[in-house]
Amino acid sequence: MTENITDRFNLHALFSGMLPLFVLAHFAHHLLTALPVPLLPMIRTDFALNYTQSGLLISAFSLSYGIGQIPAGWLADRIGPRILITMGISGVAVAGLFVGLSPAYHLIIVSLILMGLLGGGYHPAAPSLISTSVEPKVLGRSLGLHLVGGSASYFLAPLMSITIATVWGWRGSFMGLAVPTVIFGVIFYHILGRRERKGVEKPVVTESHKETQTVSGGYHDLVVLIILTAFTSATLVSTISFIALFLVDNFGVNEKTAAASLSIIYSAGLWAAPSGGYLSDRLGKIPVILAVCFIAGPFICMLNLIPYGAGTWILLLALGISLSVRMPVIESYIVSHTSVSNRSTILGIYYFSAMEGGGVLTPIMGHLIDRFGFYTSFTLAGAALFIVSLICSVWLWGNRKKNLL
Repeated sequence: MTENITDRFNLHALFSGMLPLFVLAHFAHHLLTALPVPLLPMIRTDFALNYTQSGLLISAFSLSYGIGQIPAGWLADRIGPRILITMGISGVAVAGLFVGLSPAYHLIIVSLILMGLLGGGYHPAAPSLISTSVEPKVLGRSLGLHLVGGSASYFLAPLMSITIATVWGWRGSFMGLAVPTVIFGVIFYHILGRRERKGVEKPVVTESHKETQTVSGGYHDLVVLIILTAFTSATLVSTISFIALFLVDNFGVNEKTAAASLSIIYSAGLWAAPSGGYLSDRLGKIPVILAVCFIAGPFICMLNLIPYGAGTWILLLALGISLSVRMPVIESYIVSHTSVSNRSTILGIYYFSAMEGGGVLTPIMGHLIDRFGFYTSFTLAGAALFIVSLICSVWLWGNRKKNLL
C-alpha cells in the first residue's frame, strides 16, 4: 500500500513540474530533424541520387549533430542550458526552413549541417536540467517520459510531412513545420528565463543524490556502456535510414506508404522509452541496456527473412523498441555516475559518439547496399552489433565479479 501511494505521489510530482514542458520541447527539437529520412525517397527522385548520395544526405545532419554535442555540453556546464536548448529548437527550425528553400543538392547538405550544429546543444543540456528537479529514485522514468516527446516527433513527422507533401511537395513539409517550431522555441526560452528569475528550478539534493554526484569507481563501466550504447544507436540509425528505400526497392511499396511506415518504428518510443526508464529504476540500468543491445542485432538480420506484410510491421516495431528503451537508461546511468559540474559534458561525449557513429555508418551502409544489396548489408550490421554486445557484456560481467571480490 505504501509503495502504491509513493508511486502515485511520484507521478503527480513528475507531471506537475516542468517535465511536461520539456516533453513538448523535445517534440519541437526533433520535429524538423525527423523529416529527412521519411522524405528521402522524394528527395532522391527529385535529385536522381544513388544510395551512397542518399546516405551522405542523412550523414550531413548526423555528423554535424554529433560534432556539436561536445562543445555544446561543455558550454551548458558553464553558461547554463537555456540558450543551448533554445538554439536546439528555434535554430534547428530556421535551418529546416533553409532546407526547404534549397534549390540544389549541395545546398541541402549545407543546410542539414547547419541544422546539426545548432541542434547539438539540446540533448547534453536537457537531461542535466531535468535531473536537478526530480528525485533520484524516479530519474529513469523522468528521462523516459522526456523521451516521449522526441519519439512523438519521429512518430508524427512522417505522417505530417506526407500530408503536407501531398499538396506542397517535400519542400513544403520543411517550411510548413519550421515556422511554428521557431515560435515555440522563443516562448520556451522566456518560460525558462522567468523560472530562473523566480528561482523555481533548484536542484533536488538528498543524501542519496549527493552520493550519485560523487561516484568515481564506475568510470570503466561508464566508458564501456557509452561505447556499447553508442554503437547500438549508430547501427540502428544507419539501418533505419534506409528502411523507406528498402521498402520501395525491395517490396515495391510506394514512396508515401514507405515514408509513413517509419511511424511504426518511432511509435515504440511513446511507451518503450518510459517503460525502459521504469525498468531501470527497478531492475538496474546495466541489465536493461545489455538485454536491449543483444536483441537489436538479430532484429536487423531478420529484415532479410520476413516477407512483406504484418511481419514487416512487427519487425519495424521491434527495431523501434530496441532504439527507444536504452535511451533513458544510459542517460540515467550517466547522470547517476557523474558530478553536476561535468554532467552535460559527459552527456555531450555520449551523444557525440552515437551521432558521429551513425553519421559515419550511414554512407558506409549506403555503399554496401550499392555494391552488395540489402541482404548482405543488413546481415553484416546485425552480426557486428551482436559481436560488440557480447564483448562488452563479458567485460562488464568480469568487472562486476572483480568488484564483488
